[in-house]
Amino acid sequence: MHLHKYEKVWIVFGLASLVLFLLIIGFAAFWKGTHPQSHIETIDPQNVEAHESFQPDHLGLTEVADGKYVVNIVASAFHYDLGKEEDGTATKTIRVPKGSTVLFQVTSKDVVHGFQVAGTNVNMMVEPGHISRFESVMKNNGEFTVVCNEYCGIGHHLMFGTVEVY
Repeated sequence: MHLHKYEKVWIVFGLASLVLFLLIIGFAAFWKGTHPQSHIETIDPQNVEAHESFQPDHLGLTEVADGKYVVNIVASAFHYDLGKEEDGTATKTIRVPKGSTVLFQVTSKDVVHGFQVAGTNVNMMVEPGHISRFESVMKNNGEFTVVCNEYCGIGHHLMFGTVEVY
């Protein structure tokens, strides 16, 4: 069988591209630890308060160990419930020290929402009936805006908050 010179070039290019893509996927999976979720915990979206993490007293930031934090959030129609401040007002800013490991646990009561901390690698889709989790090390100082990046209705633009890394 005779292959034309250009056919050989394209076959080599295609095989090299395949090998390159497989190396990138292998690097991401084994060296960086990027894996698809294998277990998603379910929750009753009509009664999220029944789950210990999403009871009103447990919402917001909790330090679980030295330098390790958990942030529990309930997303609902045009609002992220980040808990309450000491004076009873709604929390809009989560403050964590630089270099902290933060586990974000988010669920939704009504429709699909997004949860993105702009400027970081935190980006999740939040579905009713599921608990979305993402752990990240907050490496850079600054204020990062929390936005809903899945259109959830007419008040979608009102869903925001702030993560302050100091």
